[in-house]
Amino acid sequence: MARSALTMTAATFAATAALLLTACGGEDSAPDDIKGAETEASSSSPSASASGAADVKRPDVSLPKDLKLVFDFDRPSDAGQAAALEDAANYIRALDHGIAQQDPNDPAYQFYSTGGAEKYAKSQIEAWVKDGWTVTGNDRYFKADIDPVGEGKSVLVSFCRNQAKFYSKKVATGKVNYTDENLDSYQKFSLLMSPSETSSGVWQARQIEVQGRVKECKG
Repeated sequence: MARSALTMTAATFAATAALLLTACGGEDSAPDDIKGAETEASSSSPSASASGAADVKRPDVSLPKDLKLVFDFDRPSDAGQAAALEDAANYIRALDHGIAQQDPNDPAYQFYSTGGAEKYAKSQIEAWVKDGWTVTGNDRYFKADIDPVGEGKSVLVSFCRNQAKFYSKKVATGKVNYTDENLDSYQKFSLLMSPSETSSGVWQARQIEVQGRVKECKG
C-alpha cells in the first residue's frame, strides 16, 4: 500500500492560503530552531525570538527501529524559516508516528498541524489502520524551499520525497509489501506553515498539497 495523496489545484491551494493568512494575520510568533542547532534570536517577524520555546512540551514522534526518515535539508540562515522547516519535518514524523501507533487520534500530528493539514494526517492514518497496514523502510525528503506568503508570518515549505524504499507492512503478519522504484516513488509536498496560536516556538502545518509522479524530484 502506498500512502495516498491529497491533491489540490495550485489556484485552490493559493486561495486557501490567502484565506488562512487573512484569518491569522494578527498572531504572534516565537519559533523554535532546527534540531541540533543553537537558538537564534531576532525580531518579531517570522524570525521571532525562540525565548520560551524550551518550555513547550513537545509530543513523542519517535519511530520504530525498522523505519528511518531522512530529511536532507540545508538549514536556512533565517531562524524563523529554520523553525518552520523543522516543524514541517516534525509534521511528517508525527504522521508516521500515528501510523506506527495505529492511532488516528494520535496527539503528535494534532500538535504539529491544524485545519486541512490536520484532517489530511488523520485521514491518512485512518486509511492505514483500516486496511491493517503499518510502515517500514527508508523515506527520504530533500530539495526544500521556503517562501514567505503575502505580508503575513506564514511561509510555504515545499520539498521532494523519494519513497522508493518506504514500504507497507501488515500489522497482523509482519509481511512487507516490497515495490520497485518508479515515477510513483517521487512526490512533492507543499505545506503552509504558521506559528502556533497556543504553543510558543512551535510552527504548525495548516494546509498541505501532495503531488504525485513529480519528474523534477527524480531528476
